[in-house]
Amino acid sequence: QVQLVESGGGLGQTGGSLRLSCTASGRIHSILDMGWYRQAPGQQRELVATMDDRGVAEYADSVKGRFTISRDNSKNTMALQMNNLRAEDTGVYYCKASRATFFSGDQMLSSILPFWGQGTQVTVST
Repeated sequence: QVQLVESGGGLGQTGGSLRLSCTASGRIHSILDMGWYRQAPGQQRELVATMDDRGVAEYADSVKGRFTISRDNSKNTMALQMNNLRAEDTGVYYCKASRATFFSGDQMLSSILPFWGQGTQVTVST
């Protein structure tokens, strides 16, 4: 199994910055894809940014040029630098790990379903 823990959420101001972090733990061999998703009140969860293990990133149009995703594969960590915050960035931000390979006992297993963190609240005030 893979456990994901987010940190760094909180209250930000319009035009300000926040940095989120995600740490994956467990007997991890590799994680191909990691990403950030967010869910605003009354809305569906949506993709914010993803990065594969080669460092190729994709962003939602709404955050391009403002947010930057990064990963440290050797530490199984991921970060999201959020600049020029807007009120519409408010929501719960979730870390997701997909196509993970991990050890269970003496077996190496590949996950079919993604792993999710518990989420961290980001609130942007005007």
